[in-house]
Amino acid sequence: MTSRPITATASTTTPSSGGGGGATNGTHHHYYPPASSYSSYSSSAASFRGCCCCLFLLFSFLALLVIAVILVVVLAVKPKKPEFNLQQVGVQYMGISPTTASSATVSLDIRMVFTAANDNKVGIKYRESRFTIMYRGIPLGKGTVPAFDQAAHTVKRIEIAIAVDRVSLLQADAADLVRDASLNDRVELRVVGDVGAKIRVMGFTSPGVEVSVDCTLAISPRKQSLIYKQCGFDGLTV
Repeated sequence: MTSRPITATASTTTPSSGGGGGATNGTHHHYYPPASSYSSYSSSAASFRGCCCCLFLLFSFLALLVIAVILVVVLAVKPKKPEFNLQQVGVQYMGISPTTASSATVSLDIRMVFTAANDNKVGIKYRESRFTIMYRGIPLGKGTVPAFDQAAHTVKRIEIAIAVDRVSLLQADAADLVRDASLNDRVELRVVGDVGAKIRVMGFTSPGVEVSVDCTLAISPRKQSLIYKQCGFDGLTV
């Protein structure tokens, strides 16, 4: 007996045209959003990027405008550095005491009066300034001038008080100090410092400038008085 192969035939069910929405075997449904949703999202993103670019350009323009206005005002004002002059030096006290054969102490109290002239059309803002008094390059003490403002076309009086309280000097420096005081009656001291100032224009403050102060003083310990003074400001000697 000869066997015949059995062939299975798949039947396909076709939904009826007038049926009540029965489930169909072997078919998958995919949801595709409407094309209008993609268009709306793309339009919103483009609008947001455009808004950010506009804000960036606006702020950049305003910043450049402010800088341009400041430059125009500065060029019109033509700011200059303040002019300093040493008017007076008062020696309140100076004492030198040898402690051993190779050391000595120095005490000092002096007052220095400067004038600052502002010839600009605008005001000047000064920051706190510090001054150092030295003997042969050795720091002895410091003086401080508080921060202050100066109006246009005015002259400001600045007083600096420098006190030295029993600072010790050793060996060669002590011997030089004792010799200068006892034999020569002349002790030379140096006062140095930087005065920082900024120009104020329409509420804005310009970059800072510095005026270097370098003064040489000669004091008589016996007379407790000043016998010589010379000051330089930014290389200008007066």
